[in-house]
Amino acid sequence: MKRYGLIGKSLEHSFSQQYFTRKFSTENIAAEYMLFPMGHIEDFLAIVAADQLLFGVNVTFPYKKEIIPFLHALSPIAAQTGAVNTVKIQRQAGKLLLEGYNTDAPAFESEVTEKAGPPSGLALIMGTGGAAAAVGTALQQLGWEFRMVSRHKQCPGTILYSDLSSELLHQTTLIVNATPLGTFPDTGSCPPLPWQWINANHFLFDLVYNPPETLFMKRGKEKGARTINGLDMLHKQAQLSWEIWNSP
Repeated sequence: MKRYGLIGKSLEHSFSQQYFTRKFSTENIAAEYMLFPMGHIEDFLAIVAADQLLFGVNVTFPYKKEIIPFLHALSPIAAQTGAVNTVKIQRQAGKLLLEGYNTDAPAFESEVTEKAGPPSGLALIMGTGGAAAAVGTALQQLGWEFRMVSRHKQCPGTILYSDLSSELLHQTTLIVNATPLGTFPDTGSCPPLPWQWINANHFLFDLVYNPPETLFMKRGKEKGARTINGLDMLHKQAQLSWEIWNSP
């Protein structure tokens, strides 16, 4: 029986195992999906070496960027994004080949096109990690103008939360939470937006899906904004991962 799984530091919030277990049962697929919580990214190779039936993993916070040096090849989208959330494990003639892909970017691109419509105004991406990089790649492909927002200026073009003025928020239509803030069990946190300037002209997309309605979404709704969580995006990226794992 082939195995697949999810690697990350803390996995208690994840629905990935639930999604794949249901898929395998419904479609009569002889496979299982396991969780591999890791304290350090260096543990990844040991997990792969220890389980010869492991043929693919998803990657979640905080290892989407850190895993890249351990891989043998990257897909064009993964290379462009600088982040990997799917690894295909090939074992041939005693040799190991680890290929990195990013299914977050196309899944988000599909979701934001369907739910937010064509580019209109400015987009703000909360965060600068692997998920934020995938969102940025998707928005760039769609022609959105965007800014990445962080508590610290970690890369060129990043602005601080303190830079979010009334004028900037007036130009903004899409706000994406690509941080883990608000994820179960830390449900009482959210990005420190200037909520007094959020209104019905804003669409808040939270990549977090557990809980179904985050504090980020609740505060947005209170201001009249449209909101959505990341559950449909999870399902789309998971299906894309499955197709990659089973491609020739």
